[in-house]
Order: sequence, then C-alpha cells, then structure tokens
Amino acid sequence: MLTRPLRVTATLLAAALAAWVIAAQQMRGMDAGPGTNLGGLGWYLGIWVTMTAAMMLPAAAPMVLVYAQFSRSRRTGAFVAGYFVAWTLYGLAAYGAYRLVAGAGFSWLDWHRGGAYVAGGAIVAAGLYQLTPLKEACLRHCRSPLGYVIRGRERGALRMGTGHGLFCAGCCSGLMLALFALGVMSLLWTALVGAAIFAEKVLPRGVELSRALAVALVVLGVLVATTPTRVPGLTQPAPMGMSR
Repeated sequence: MLTRPLRVTATLLAAALAAWVIAAQQMRGMDAGPGTNLGGLGWYLGIWVTMTAAMMLPAAAPMVLVYAQFSRSRRTGAFVAGYFVAWTLYGLAAYGAYRLVAGAGFSWLDWHRGGAYVAGGAIVAAGLYQLTPLKEACLRHCRSPLGYVIRGRERGALRMGTGHGLFCAGCCSGLMLALFALGVMSLLWTALVGAAIFAEKVLPRGVELSRALAVALVVLGVLVATTPTRVPGLTQPAPMGMSR
C-alpha cells in the first residue's frame, strides 16, 4: 500500500500529465504568436486553469508534499484548490489587461508596425524582473516550503494554499509575462516556460539558473524586437495584430 507522500506525489503527477494532454488538445492550432486573441472569458478561463495546472503542479509538488506531511489538517485538496484560486485571479487580471489594450485599438500595436518592439520590450522586462528583490523573495519562499507550513499551520488549508499561490505568482510573473509576449497559446513556449519554472524552483542550483534565465530573456527580447523571423518557434502574427 502506498504511503501518503507517495499517494500525493502520484496524484499530482497524474493530474499534471492529464492537464498537459487536455491543454495540448485545447491549444492545438491556436498559436497566433504575440497578441494571440484570448477569446471569450469562459473559454479563456478553461484553457488558463488547465494550462497552469500542467505548468505549475510539478513545481508546486514539494510545497504540497511538505504541507501534507507537516500540517495538522488532512485537507491537502483544499490547499491545492487555494493555490489555483490565486492563479485564477492572476489569469483574470491578465485577461482584463489584454481586453483593455485590445479594446483601445492602438494601431501601433500591430505586429508589422510597433508590435515586435512591444513584445521584445516585454520579454526584456521579464528578464529584468528575474533580478529584482521581489523575485528573489518569492523564489526563496517556493524553494524553502517548510518554514511557511510551520508558521501557518493554524490557518486553514484554503487560505494557506492561496497564500502560497500568490508567492508562486510573484515568483513566476516574469516568465509568464514572457509567455504572453511570445504567444500564450503556443504549446512550445508553454512547455519551455513550464520547464524553466520547475528548474528554478526545484533543482539544486535553481537560484543561479534564475539569474541565467534573466540573461537569456533579455537576449531573446532583443531578438524578438529586431529580428523576430530568426527566433525558432515564434509564430509571426497576421497583420491585424491584437485586434484580430
């Protein structure tokens, strides 16, 4: 019979795998590059929750395991639900920002005018964010979950999960900004960003990797802004850009 940690690990990995399969089906053919139309709110939320589950569950596994082992509560499911409450709020904020920009009808955001510079600038900003104190603090929280669980054991599972999700969102905001700039419906970029998130949170030299990612993002942003056709895997948007 499997021990509780093994059951939790198996459940998380199975859920992540299922989310990847569903996300691959949902996102097939949807990549229109930077400025991809996010569609209606309900459709977007369905894809967003599935995509974040695929990307984030492997990296969140250490925190969930520590919570399952050390918390007095057995409500690990509520902790995970709280985690996704935070990421759903993040996704709603991103959708609101997209709608505001798209609704403003800025013609200079068209990819073949200033759009490439905007996308490249966003990716450079994502790289610079990797070097900020906020990123460092959030990454430290995600890489050292025991202290958070011990300090918060008296709080409810849902509240603790939401709190951890907010730290996680703070840690991943730069990489998620880069994903939106590269094409949030791209399976390739989603997989690469998911792998980067896992590596910097879980691998032994994740902090150093986070700084290396900062350099890589800055270089990528410059390439997207200046020579986007030479960036492997980057879909070139149609002329109507974000208003498509």
